[in-house]
Amino acid sequence: MSYSQRLYPWALIRLLPKMQRMVVRRFRNRSDAEGHLQALKRLMPDADFIIYL
Repeated sequence: MSYSQRLYPWALIRLLPKMQRMVVRRFRNRSDAEGHLQALKRLMPDADFIIYL
């Protein structure tokens, strides 16, 4: 695990077709990731996202 990944362990991931994924952003704590997730769901209601530690 790289140094930046240890600083920002929570990743917001967008699930794409054909089993692909894209890391949208990394966060220091889960509550920040959840807040960003809520905003993205309002902007892109058809997209699928997960929060991963």
